[in-house]
Amino acid sequence: MHQNFREIEREKFAIRTQTCEWTIRAMSALRAKVHINIKMHGDRDHLSQGDIFMFNHFARFETFIPQYLIALETGVFCRSIASGEFFAEDSTFSRYLRALGGVPNDYERLLPFLAEEILRGGKVVVFPEGGMVKDRRVLEAERPHPKRPDYSIYSRSADQRRAHHTGAALLGLCIDGFKVGLSMLLDKGHHDELDRWATAIDTTPEKLKIAIAKPTLMFPANITFHPLRVDQNLLARGADLFAGGLSPKVAEELIVESNLLFRQTDMDIRLGKPVDPRRQYNWIDRRMLAHRIQTATCIDDLFRPTKTLKRIPDRITQYAINRHIRPLRDHCMSVMYSNLTLNVSHLASRLIMMWLADGVTEVDIAHFDRTLYLAIKNVQQAEEIHLHRGMRNPADYVGIFDLKCPQIREYIDAAVRLGLIARSEGKYCFLPKLQQEATFDQIRMDNPIMVYANEMAPIHTAWTALEKARGDIDHLTPRDFAKRRFDDEIRAWQWNRAKYQKPKYAAINQQETATADSRPYLLLPNGSDHFTTGVLVVHGFLASPAELRTLGDRLAAKNYAVLGVRLAGHGTSPHELQKRPWTDWLASVRHSYEILSAFCDNVIIVGFSTGGALSAILAADQPEKLAGLVMASTPLKFRNRNLMFVPLLYGANKLMGWVPSAQERLSFRLNESEHPEINYRNIPIGGLHNLRQAVSEMRDRLPDIACPTLILQGDNDQVVDPASATLIKRHATNCSDIDIQILNSDRHGILNEDIDGAIDRVIDFVIKTAPTNAALIQTIPAE
Repeated sequence: MHQNFREIEREKFAIRTQTCEWTIRAMSALRAKVHINIKMHGDRDHLSQGDIFMFNHFARFETFIPQYLIALETGVFCRSIASGEFFAEDSTFSRYLRALGGVPNDYERLLPFLAEEILRGGKVVVFPEGGMVKDRRVLEAERPHPKRPDYSIYSRSADQRRAHHTGAALLGLCIDGFKVGLSMLLDKGHHDELDRWATAIDTTPEKLKIAIAKPTLMFPANITFHPLRVDQNLLARGADLFAGGLSPKVAEELIVESNLLFRQTDMDIRLGKPVDPRRQYNWIDRRMLAHRIQTATCIDDLFRPTKTLKRIPDRITQYAINRHIRPLRDHCMSVMYSNLTLNVSHLASRLIMMWLADGVTEVDIAHFDRTLYLAIKNVQQAEEIHLHRGMRNPADYVGIFDLKCPQIREYIDAAVRLGLIARSEGKYCFLPKLQQEATFDQIRMDNPIMVYANEMAPIHTAWTALEKARGDIDHLTPRDFAKRRFDDEIRAWQWNRAKYQKPKYAAINQQETATADSRPYLLLPNGSDHFTTGVLVVHGFLASPAELRTLGDRLAAKNYAVLGVRLAGHGTSPHELQKRPWTDWLASVRHSYEILSAFCDNVIIVGFSTGGALSAILAADQPEKLAGLVMASTPLKFRNRNLMFVPLLYGANKLMGWVPSAQERLSFRLNESEHPEINYRNIPIGGLHNLRQAVSEMRDRLPDIACPTLILQGDNDQVVDPASATLIKRHATNCSDIDIQILNSDRHGILNEDIDGAIDRVIDFVIKTAPTNAALIQTIPAE
């Protein structure tokens, strides 16, 4: 009869391979259509090594995503625990859930059944929160103790806060208790126990022996969404129209979760470090477990409540298991919540709550942005904290100083629409609704700021970063901010180098010959923070800051602060340059000028080739502190035949963009560079197109240049027509102090090679144009 029951059970909850495979295909097709960007972080081997995967729960479709990703990576279809209400009736939906591996949470043999599944090589997905935690509040206290956080969540059914479920911890402890006990029996020569238990679990002795040798690994994992949007969407409006009105609970879920699916949203899934329940047991526990396994008749015996056991040794053994349940659960919860993918909205929300706690109800917008920027820079330095790419890639947040940071503006705009924040006379006013209680089902709709703040609460290092930012904001100088912004320049270089090293870019990257250090550099002689004069050095097309590093070092040795700009798209991969408009190159020059200006009373810009054109465009804006401009080998006319067919190639490139292989062939041309250790070997056609546009913009802006200007040009330059020097002077009609110096050279790289005293000519111009003071050289570390 026992065997018959097991057969019925196995048949009832059998995972149907065909159903799972169809679901995976359907979800893959859906994934390609929706706008949710799913990223799995962590060691991919962990998916194959893990037995029990524990996830936090915020949206309904989360209950499908983990199994889907595990199946894609490992080929194993997981068991998962689902609400018993879905299985109350024998419907098509309940049969479908069972076919996918779903087991009702009220099934009487739930944990023993899952234990047998894992011992046979299966995997289980568990949501220890027990339901969707819509408010993201998982801590009892508003501010957690860094070493002893007290985790609990709100239960809608009980209408009170409760501890997380212990089922996953008990499951892991019992499985490893079984493995420990049986292993000890085998070590003592009780080999018949292996056969007996293999029969009971419905596996082979060989497979069971392999299973008990492997620790039962539990992987707590965190799912984080960003951003959270609560706009009334088409799906919700349509449902409301046809249904004649939705309940608040259903409306909230439909609006929030369809926004997650159908508007650009990042879903970051981060696996924590594995938790091994076996380590909980000491040598006394192991001996008792061996005895228990020898006397037990089925795996269910390990899960029986202590009070139901008659024999004292069995009770003692069960206690040895049970006393570890809560510590193990709490440890798993700590790992789960510490693997939050922290984003800018988390920091902004907690920052607002900190101000409100201090009684501050309005702050200057500039003060808010600067404090938030400092917090971002602080968390970048913190250890054991996982940052969303919006805080790792400076391109996503550097616009914060110009009110042009999309993720911050979207966050604020949403808060304004919801009546949480108001903008008034350059201030953010925090409205009373921010602190009002919201119902559990409405909080995602009514107050996403509170949801973000709650989600960040367990991350102690993030609290520290915010507190430090609030404490430092009124004491930092413009130079302190400039150093942080230069760090952003280094991070941008690192980010894009990594981004464009992916396999899909390998065909072009493997042909590249550039080996010189391509990162930007900031030289501050003698460790000083203030200089009379600084020099901004701007490299040319296809090159990197290394191109003019010798010039930079010579200037620094003369006691000038020097910043070597890295133009966007350069010093990483030709593929990045292919995708960058010339306005991004100009933005690089502007950012670097602002950074250097913080250290200097006067700034002179030295630009080579394309860098000269960009420098002239910036000089035409007549920025504050600009004292002079050097343009070396700067083009208005070209000799390089690569530029002759750019319009034709660029048009063909756009036309053939839908054919990847054709686009690759048309997108690049080989470059016979004078300096292959510095320049890209492959010229992006899109880059050449942008070069022409930049030169055209320079021509139009030349009349606006008013500062002293030095033009250096080789008399037989093979890239730039030497007539460009005279043409530039002719167009710069409002500049009364222009000196053209023609060098004896048939090379383009007159500064890089210091041809005909080119570097000394630049230094003489700098000395004549702006004063300096003596110091020694120091380089701010790049990393």
